[in-house]
Amino acid sequence: MTRTPPPPRASFKLFQALQTRWADNDMYGHMNNVVHYQLFDTAINQWLIETGLLDPLAGDIIGLVVETSCRYHAEAMFPDRIAAGIAVERLGGSSVTYAVALFRNDEDTAFAEGRFIHVYVDRATRRPVSLPDGWRAKLEGLQP
Repeated sequence: MTRTPPPPRASFKLFQALQTRWADNDMYGHMNNVVHYQLFDTAINQWLIETGLLDPLAGDIIGLVVETSCRYHAEAMFPDRIAAGIAVERLGGSSVTYAVALFRNDEDTAFAEGRFIHVYVDRATRRPVSLPDGWRAKLEGLQP
């Protein structure tokens, strides 16, 4: 079986800078696999907050994660600097499928890649809501 190669940086328009932490390393001397998911979550929500789309404490709309996946291509560890490439793979009525790739230091090839799916819901009712036009415009800007 041939495995799809990891994506290059050129596949992404948006990058969020992240930093590994001392506690991210496991007993094998590399970043524990659960940390990759934390980095995906942090990168996407950091961008949503910075662009004014998401107010996690008081906004009417919040994103609930309904699916994630990760493919590991190489190791990373503290004190590596991470650049998370983010793209919108699919834009639905109330959901967004993000493609995320993690790049170590200045490397051009991702050491991990994954998908992260948010369904956007009303904070109070937890029922799906249509993405507002302002959200949709910014998210469309991340499509390939």
